[in-house]
Amino acid sequence: MQMKEKYELEFPIHASPKLLFQYISTPSGLSEWYADNVNSRGEMFTFIWDGSEEEAKMLTKKAEDKIRFQWVEDEGEDYYFEMRIQVDEITKDVSLMVTDFSDDDDMEEDKMLWDNQISSLKKVLGSV
Repeated sequence: MQMKEKYELEFPIHASPKLLFQYISTPSGLSEWYADNVNSRGEMFTFIWDGSEEEAKMLTKKAEDKIRFQWVEDEGEDYYFEMRIQVDEITKDVSLMVTDFSDDDDMEEDKMLWDNQISSLKKVLGSV
C-alpha cells in the first residue's frame, strides 16, 4: 500500500473563532459547506455526498481551537484530517489551518478540493 503524504493549507477567514468553530465541528455547520449532509452519533460522523456515504471518527475536539477526524477506512493508520483555527496575536487575523494526507498522485486534486470547500465555507460565513 502506498504511503500517504501529510500536507497543510492555510486559509485566511474573516469570522470570529467562535462562529468558525461551529461550522467546522457540528453536523449542521459541516452540512452547510463540507458535505451535502452530515450526521453524528457520539464520536462517529457520517458525511454524505451525492448519495455516497463516508464515515469518520472524531479523534479530537477542542473548543474554538481544532477538530480532528479519521476516516474509518484509515483506522489503524496514522492518517487524519484536522481543521485548526489560528489567530494572529498581533493583528487578530483568523486563519483556518487544514492538515490532511494524500497519495502523491492525488495531492494537487485534493488541495484544489479543499480550496473549493473553503470557498463555500467563506460564502456561508459572508467572509468572501
